[in-house]
Amino acid sequence: MSTIRELLVELTGTAEYADQVGDDVDLAASGIDSGDLVRLVLLVEQRLGMEITAEDMEGLRTIADYERFVAGHSAAGASGVAGASGVAGASGGA
Repeated sequence: MSTIRELLVELTGTAEYADQVGDDVDLAASGIDSGDLVRLVLLVEQRLGMEITAEDMEGLRTIADYERFVAGHSAAGASGVAGASGVAGASGGA
């Protein structure tokens, strides 16, 4: 199960929902309300350590959109992790 599907299971409390929704199905049209979509964004930010802006959210409509976003930002973050680790450690105490 993909990371986004796992977060959907946690959010909805049902594995069936995440299993039934296709990768390219609009989440809002599939029964997820706007509050749950915001909570999904917060879960992605918290669990995966990335920021999702309001502009980013406009393009995140499907599981596939979220997976592409996460993959793109994970790859971009991996190239800057070594250089930023000292800074993150210094600001982490604030």
